[in-house]
Amino acid sequence: MPHDSLSGVFIDACLINNFILAYFLGICPFIGVTKEVKTSARMGLAVMFVMLVSSMCAYGVNGLLLWLGVPFLQLISFIVVIASSVQLVEMVIKRYSPALFRSLGIFLPLITTNCAILAVALFQTQRGYGFLQCLAYALGAGTGFLLVLVLMASVRQNLDYADVPSSIKGTVMAFIVAGILSVAFMGFAGMGGAR
Repeated sequence: MPHDSLSGVFIDACLINNFILAYFLGICPFIGVTKEVKTSARMGLAVMFVMLVSSMCAYGVNGLLLWLGVPFLQLISFIVVIASSVQLVEMVIKRYSPALFRSLGIFLPLITTNCAILAVALFQTQRGYGFLQCLAYALGAGTGFLLVLVLMASVRQNLDYADVPSSIKGTVMAFIVAGILSVAFMGFAGMGGAR
């Protein structure tokens, strides 16, 4: 599949180069929020929404900065866009789902500092994607983020019923599972062809 096609960009961001398992970006919510499937799914959806909004805005901001001849303001501009997007998501969640707002706790404002979201903006700009490719990339990265959070939460919930030695319960076991998931996702690398 061609890497520049919309489906190729989506698959690459979602499975082949998953932000959590291939780039190790977004590890904080990956470990912190994946104790319950419901909470991790909602967090994944919130991150996906912020990635989409930030990607669209970053595409426009990058074009404006290049037109003005000030591309060195790119990083700070992207950070402002991401912080604004997260604030919007936080206000919507607080208004329409106070229970979710409480369950996400500190991890919701931490989306602002989630390096995976900034990486989407920077990677799409570096790769010279067009607007639709940027949307496919952000949607793929967000879907991959959501997929991995839900997979991790599912495994961790089932581990509560397993006879796990006390020396590796909790965070240690979470890292072991993360390593196994990472190795499993390496199998998707063959879908990408030579790059």
